[in-house]
Amino acid sequence: MSNDYSDIIHLPHHVSADRPHMSMLDRAAQFSPFAALTGYDAAVKETARLTDRRMELNEEEQEKISERLTLLKTHLGDSPVVEITWFVQDERKTGGEYNTVTGVVKKLDEFHRILVMTDGRRIPVEEIVELGGEIFRPVDDSFA
Repeated sequence: MSNDYSDIIHLPHHVSADRPHMSMLDRAAQFSPFAALTGYDAAVKETARLTDRRMELNEEEQEKISERLTLLKTHLGDSPVVEITWFVQDERKTGGEYNTVTGVVKKLDEFHRILVMTDGRRIPVEEIVELGGEIFRPVDDSFA
């Protein structure tokens, strides 16, 4: 008995009359890794995802933001550009993240305590940790 397949090497390749030819992609898929635990990778990534803790502002910081909101309210018609940083609670985990946006405030909804930006973004006043912009800088009249 020969081990070099010389007896069959020149025979024609078998083509099934009943089944269609399988593409190379489908043939390769037979040997792809199998994920036995569906969703496991996503769960590991979610657990590893880091969130920030919400910082508590002291009385002085809260007063500063309150004063700036009052000043902003009186100048809304001037469309001042402001930079706002606020905390967004994570929907799945403890903690969240801090977002910062630079733009124009369209409206200060005092009843719902929300700043509405011209781009439609809605920012809860209670979550604001920083409020800056040219409007809040002191005016230097020494050169007048």
